[in-house]
Amino acid sequence: MLSSIVLPVAALSENSIVSALLFSAMGLLLFGLAFFVIVKVSPFSIRKEIEEDQNTSLGIIIGAVIIGISLIISAAIQG
Repeated sequence: MLSSIVLPVAALSENSIVSALLFSAMGLLLFGLAFFVIVKVSPFSIRKEIEEDQNTSLGIIIGAVIIGISLIISAAIQG
């Protein structure tokens, strides 16, 4: 059982690990930038609406936007 876990890790080259880390960092950076833009563009405080006012619909919409941005970034990275 241990060999089945170790063999796929051994098959990874240093290039693939480095490129995976770089693409992950780039994806997180783009995602953070997109979320920052969403927070700045909204005419109200997203944090106040979700935390204090318990606005569930806004939470669902922000969650959908997060998933959408993540899918776009993932598709762009994969090419």
